[in-house]
Amino acid sequence: MGQYPITPDFVLKLGWAAGRVLAKQGTKKVIIGKDTRISGYMLESALEAGLAAAGLKATFTGPMPTPAVAYLTQTFRAEAGIVISASHNPYYDNGIKFFSSEGTKLPDDIELAIEAELDKDIECVESAMLGKASRLNDAAGRYIEFCKSTFPHHESLASLKIVVDCAHGATYHIAPSVFKELGAELVLMGCEPDGLNINKEVGATDVRALQKRVVEEKADLGLAFDGDGDRIIMVDHKGNKVDGDQIAYIIARDALRRGELKGGVVGTLMTNLGMENGLKQLGIPFSRAAVGDRYVMEQLVEKLEDRCRKLRPCYPT
Repeated sequence: MGQYPITPDFVLKLGWAAGRVLAKQGTKKVIIGKDTRISGYMLESALEAGLAAAGLKATFTGPMPTPAVAYLTQTFRAEAGIVISASHNPYYDNGIKFFSSEGTKLPDDIELAIEAELDKDIECVESAMLGKASRLNDAAGRYIEFCKSTFPHHESLASLKIVVDCAHGATYHIAPSVFKELGAELVLMGCEPDGLNINKEVGATDVRALQKRVVEEKADLGLAFDGDGDRIIMVDHKGNKVDGDQIAYIIARDALRRGELKGGVVGTLMTNLGMENGLKQLGIPFSRAAVGDRYVMEQLVEKLEDRCRKLRPCYPT
């Protein structure tokens, strides 16, 4: 961290370049979140300085899952959301991710416009036009309530014992509250971030400790998030790993049983062939998009146009 290309100087310039483009779009307000990496504190300051120089207001959420920043960007009607994170990578890596006002990835034309501004020298707005910084103190509470609202009111997790592994990452103060308030008995792992231990032998990229703990605790299942909380791996009661394709299949099969699956399933070019065949055996249409949640979302909109008039980005914990 601090070495090319993600240096404080570059992030300041990126903030300014993004600010110049986004200032033309509307409210001039940006939400900034991060995971628990030690470098996130340095980079959010540099990013905010660049945005302020371009005349944009920045609101900090503190450590928050990437999907939470997408959700808050939309609900606060901000012009954009920015996440400082390197996802499942080690603590010494970091990166910057942008969201549109709708909580989706930025359109290509906006990204290209920001890249063009990076080639220019920084020009600060007049002093009276400088952006101001603020902090959203109840960001975690807002997102916890949103997550709970997606769970059926007539159902409870009271019968389940769940081991939750937060990878010492952005979900450490979110996921435990969500599952506890929904009634589950919890065993927690990876909930003590120190800035250096994110994803270290815990989380979605290394579930060995979770598998062992689920068996030891005689738990019903285990859940492992990655550092920024935008992916999840599960472990069953026997300690077997349940990956993303298997999770998607389980969800689709259950939705079909409930009569709630109307338009099929969209995966990516990397989706397991076994999942595709399994869905076809159930009579569930399946199609593949390019790798990336942006392309999956675009194909969902194409294939489910009528339903997607009401579709909003999905914000898992």
